[in-house]
Amino acid sequence: MAEKNLYSVPNILSLMRLALVPVLVALAYFSRAEEFLVVLAISLLSDVFDGYLARKLNQTSELGAKLDSWGDVLTYGCMILGLYWIWPQVFAQQVWFLVAATLSFVVPVAYALGKFGEYPSYHTLGAKTAAVLMAPAFYLLTLVGADLFFNAVIVFHVIVAFEEMAITSVLTGPRSNVRSIFSLAGNSKLAK
Repeated sequence: MAEKNLYSVPNILSLMRLALVPVLVALAYFSRAEEFLVVLAISLLSDVFDGYLARKLNQTSELGAKLDSWGDVLTYGCMILGLYWIWPQVFAQQVWFLVAATLSFVVPVAYALGKFGEYPSYHTLGAKTAAVLMAPAFYLLTLVGADLFFNAVIVFHVIVAFEEMAITSVLTGPRSNVRSIFSLAGNSKLAK
């Protein structure tokens, strides 16, 4: 891992995303749909760029991976709150998929916390793909009511959750930035 500077460009983007969480919560609570979608877009774009810049600038770090993971979970939580407060009819129609999405986060995290005592930051290729797909799925759902793509992305998130649990099962210690379960195959030193 490279630099561990809190104030690296990727970490600043992740910190900005964390700072946008209360803004998103307030906008959702006051049913400010347009503003919520704009701020959410800024947050989601910063998520794309923080990882890219971390690799491009050789500024990856354990801290950066954890900041990114916390930004992800809190942003997804805001998306669910947004559906609940701004688009309650959509929330009601999608409640079981939202439960599945929530469990696809909670179960792997609880498993890793139980095994390693810390929040996992695997950032697998599957998780990155699911995150990229969630943005258009959410916007299509809220703006035009297109739920099929949203549902498919949630199913993909569930598949990613199973992969993350498999990674936790295989690892002997906590680790960040695991490309996939297959990248661990044949690796005799699975801990840090």
